[in-house]
Amino acid sequence: MKHRKMKYRKTMKLRRNTKFRKKKQKILYAVVFTIFACAVNLPAQIATTNVRGRVEVIAESNAGENKPEGETEARKTEAKKTEAEKNAAGKIKSKHESFPGTVVWLTPLSGATPEIAASAKPSTAPILRLVQKNKSFEPHILVVPAGSMVEFPNRDPFFHNVFSLFEGKRFDLGLYEAGTSRMVRFDRPGISYIFCNIHPEMSAIVITITTPFYAISNGDGQLNVPNVPLGRYLLHIWSEGMGPENAQPVTREITISENSSSLGVIKVPAATGQRMAHKNKYGRDYDEPTPDSSVYQQQR
Repeated sequence: MKHRKMKYRKTMKLRRNTKFRKKKQKILYAVVFTIFACAVNLPAQIATTNVRGRVEVIAESNAGENKPEGETEARKTEAKKTEAEKNAAGKIKSKHESFPGTVVWLTPLSGATPEIAASAKPSTAPILRLVQKNKSFEPHILVVPAGSMVEFPNRDPFFHNVFSLFEGKRFDLGLYEAGTSRMVRFDRPGISYIFCNIHPEMSAIVITITTPFYAISNGDGQLNVPNVPLGRYLLHIWSEGMGPENAQPVTREITISENSSSLGVIKVPAATGQRMAHKNKYGRDYDEPTPDSSVYQQQR
């Protein structure tokens, strides 16, 4: 009897060990198969490069012409400059002068490889903000992926009425007081010029794009688009000097390769430095501010 019990125990132990080994083998096979499948489906390493460019501001070619009668001696002296001197001094602004905000972005042309097309999809961005403070928008230029939500918080001690009637995104947020906020979804590509219906000096630009490959010029007019896969693209160029009447960016086809990754010099019109000319949301000129209006009074 004792011998039978021992034999039974050995048999059961052997069965358990056999089942355990088979289970381990199945797990091992599953892991190996998964790794192999992932390796087969992994895309090839995409060659990328940094695409750089430089903004050059072109002054108005007719500057200094058609002067009124009775001009000062200084203007007369300026009028005596030779044409060569004018070209050297007036056509291209000095590198020490400020540059208008300029944005470039790259969208793959049709026929791009699946890897490039996949890498060109912009990632989902967190909620972005266009803050109203000191009667201005911060930042002045905002680039967002299509579908992004943008918050418009009012951090001034008075009312604002943010609106946009241009292509890109049309909206009117109405009057809202200090400490409150409104949200807008920018759901399609385009350039939106943003204004306040109360304060004509306020303006901002929201550029909605469908690619992660973009750059905003820095204070020296330099542009840098990082990690761009090699291939053919449509280059879009927008600059602040173009104004809201030119809502469409300038475009041209380019090829990014190991030997050609520079945008070169991008010539853009000069910005006036004055507030962007526009009408109010009703299409009329702005009224002069009324000092005793509750809209302009500081809220306590």
